[in-house]
Amino acid sequence: MKRVLLPLALITGLMSLAGCAQQPAVTMQQAWLTPEPLPVPYRNELAIARLTEILQRAELTDEQSAQLFYDRGVMYDSVGLRSLARLDFMRALRFKPDMADAYNFMGIHYTLSGNFDQAYEAFDSTLELAPDYDFAYLNRAIAFYYAGRNDLAQADFQQFLQAKPDDPYRILWRYIGFAETDATAALASLTTQLARLEPTDWSTNLVRFYAGQLSEEALLQSMLQDVSDRKQLAERLCESYFYLAKWHQAQGNNAQAMIYYHQALATNVYEFVEHRYARLEMARLRGEALSDAQVDLN
Repeated sequence: MKRVLLPLALITGLMSLAGCAQQPAVTMQQAWLTPEPLPVPYRNELAIARLTEILQRAELTDEQSAQLFYDRGVMYDSVGLRSLARLDFMRALRFKPDMADAYNFMGIHYTLSGNFDQAYEAFDSTLELAPDYDFAYLNRAIAFYYAGRNDLAQADFQQFLQAKPDDPYRILWRYIGFAETDATAALASLTTQLARLEPTDWSTNLVRFYAGQLSEEALLQSMLQDVSDRKQLAERLCESYFYLAKWHQAQGNNAQAMIYYHQALATNVYEFVEHRYARLEMARLRGEALSDAQVDLN
C-alpha cells in the first residue's frame, strides 16, 4: 500500500502546485473590492456603556427613560446587536407609546423576522404619529414587498420617491418594487427618472447600471473613484453588492446573487438598508423560513 500511496500523494501535490501557478494574479482593484468588515466604532461602544450607566443609576422621568432606551437601541442596532436593540425599542414604547421613531425600528425588526402583520401595524403607527416620516413609507413598502403584496408595496414605493424624486436609491427601490409585476414599464420609468439625476453623483451609477447604460465591470471600477476613507468604501461596497445581487437574482443568476449578498454582509455596515435585507434575501434564495424570534419583556 505504501508504494501506491506515495506516488499518488506526490502527483496530487504537484497538481495542486500547478493549479496555483495557473491562477491569475489578483489585481489591486480586486483586492480593494474585497470587503473589509468595518470595526465597531469606539464611540458607539462608549455610548452604549454611558447610556447603560445612566439608565441604571439616574432618577429619570418616563420621557427621559424612553429617549435613553431608544438611543441605546439605535446604538445596539448600529453594531449589529439586533435582539438587544429590539428589546430597548420595546422598552422605549412602554415608557412613551407615541414614539414614532421606535415604531419605525420595530417595524424593520418585525420585517426581518417575517412578522409582516406586526410590521404593518408598527409602520402604520409611525405614520399616524408622523405623517411626513417618509422612510416609514420605504420600510412599509419593503415589508409589503417581501410579503408578496406588490400592489400595496408599489403605492408606498411611489410615495417614498415623490418625497425626493432626485434620489437614486429611491428610484432603485421603486424599480425593484414595480419590476415584480411589469419589468418593461419599470425599466422605462427608471430610464426617464435617470435623466433627472445629478450625473456626477456616484450613486447615479447604480441607476445607470440598471438602465443598461453602464456595464457591471464599469460599475465595480467606479466604486473606487474619489473614495476618501475605508468607511466610505465599505458603504459603497455594501450598496453596490446588494443591488448587483438583486439584478443578478432577477436574471436568474442565483449563484452570483448569493456571492454578492455575502459580500454586502461582509462590510458590516449594519445601519444600511442594503445590509439589513441582504441576509433576508439569502434566506429566500435558500428557501429557508425567516427567524421568528420574539423578545419577552416580562
